[in-house]
Amino acid sequence: MELKTFLREFKQRTKYDFCDYSENSISRRLQKISDESGLSHEEILSKVNTDKDFMMRVVEDITVNTTELFRDPPVWIALYKTLYKQLPRSAASITFWHIGCSVGLEVYSNLILLSELGLLNRCRIIGTDINPRVLEKARQGVYAYNFNTYFRENFDRVMTGLGLKAKFEDYFDIDEANDQMRVKSKLTSKPQFMQMDLVQDKPPFAYRVDVVFLRNVMIYFNNALQVKIMSMVYNKMYDGASLVFGKRESLPLSMRSRFESKGQYYQKSTIQ
Repeated sequence: MELKTFLREFKQRTKYDFCDYSENSISRRLQKISDESGLSHEEILSKVNTDKDFMMRVVEDITVNTTELFRDPPVWIALYKTLYKQLPRSAASITFWHIGCSVGLEVYSNLILLSELGLLNRCRIIGTDINPRVLEKARQGVYAYNFNTYFRENFDRVMTGLGLKAKFEDYFDIDEANDQMRVKSKLTSKPQFMQMDLVQDKPPFAYRVDVVFLRNVMIYFNNALQVKIMSMVYNKMYDGASLVFGKRESLPLSMRSRFESKGQYYQKSTIQ
């Protein structure tokens, strides 16, 4: 079965539309699903009709849930010294939107820096993702510890790079016996995690935002879908709001006149 045919059938049988995802990326993931399950494309489609858990596993394998605490530490250091230092300290509220937030580690990285700046209580944080299972894990803020010991290394690199004295235990409770690290309640109480399918849904909140994190998401979409998503994001941003991309990402050509490059991030242009 051709990939496009599979994706059209999958869309018809479920509520998920992956037709405009990058073909190279999605074909690799679909092949992995087929190899691990021992099912052909036709058999996968048949099984998603009757097995909701299997259907959600397919969605999870097609979508990308790779994330980590302070991923790419030099990027966070640079953002702190530029974008974060310019946040309006007199504003009643500063709204952040993390798109494709997965299990929430990028959200909690952001919250740690906002806490160090003394801005935690004046910020509204939203995390959206297509997958309800990863959103529930994000709300809980509980992660394996031994497997993710490099999170502590990332944390220390960022704190050292910024000359901050915060310790990992200031923000996480460690339970080595049960191999768990739990985000402290002062952080888990802050964000709102909401389900959103970037392909089909409107943003699940009414207000505009000051900072958008859209890291390592756009690379999985074709150009037409990138433009569609960026237009939606653009319309949810205040004039002068900031947009953070991943290291390997750039704005679609048709959107570049609407933003100004600020090095590690883009700023929505006030010139229409």
